[in-house]
Amino acid sequence: MSQQSRGPRGIRAVPSTLARGRDRVTGVLQHRYPTVAVTGMTGVGKSELVDHLAGRPRAGEPPEAGSAVMERRVRRDRRLRGFRFRVVPGENAATRLGALDEVFHDDPVDGVLHVVANGYATGRRPAGTTGAVEVDRDEQLARELEDWTVTAHRIASMAVRRPRPTWLVVVVTKVDLFLDDVDEVVRSYSPGSGTPFGDRLDELRALAGAAKLSIDVLPACSRLDPASPLDPKQRDAYLAALEARMGQLAGHA
Repeated sequence: MSQQSRGPRGIRAVPSTLARGRDRVTGVLQHRYPTVAVTGMTGVGKSELVDHLAGRPRAGEPPEAGSAVMERRVRRDRRLRGFRFRVVPGENAATRLGALDEVFHDDPVDGVLHVVANGYATGRRPAGTTGAVEVDRDEQLARELEDWTVTAHRIASMAVRRPRPTWLVVVVTKVDLFLDDVDEVVRSYSPGSGTPFGDRLDELRALAGAAKLSIDVLPACSRLDPASPLDPKQRDAYLAALEARMGQLAGHA
């Protein structure tokens, strides 16, 4: 009789035991491989940046049209640690909005890389068409700010809901195009800079709370043109500094 009475209780205990096991596995995975949303307008080089961070840089020219779906990459190191990247489409389409909902609401990420390019985002034609696209830098800067405004609201909403802090790194890419002004440009994208982008960052930090959100701003570069003033070693040094800071923020260091 005692075995019969224990039997149903043992059966009922199985789901809760399995749930605890799943939670432990999820916790270990989240610590070793935190998820990172990679956001930014089309043409800023999100996919190329993540390909380098994941250790799989592409050869040849960049694609002429950005991806219309969310791209996924994984970075692994020898210590079995890394990152799971979620590259959000840059085009202002339903797929982009759905991807933003996924990474900031449905399955919230642990950190965010928001990529900007100081107005040097590559002009892109719609998928299926070819040819160069002339772009105006001031217009690209305005689009960049508009894109960030949409993303910042999503980040603030996620940050206030979750029990643990969220980290954000604003990645100023394509630095080979303004190599003499890198420090000044990085400052212009920083909190407290008094620029339109800096003001948006100040607003985000006020909405989310300083204890809920950490913000870093770092320069980077991915693809180099043959005539680029930046050599591959310098490019790799920028990427290494970004990786190191991500590791610190994720608790890997």
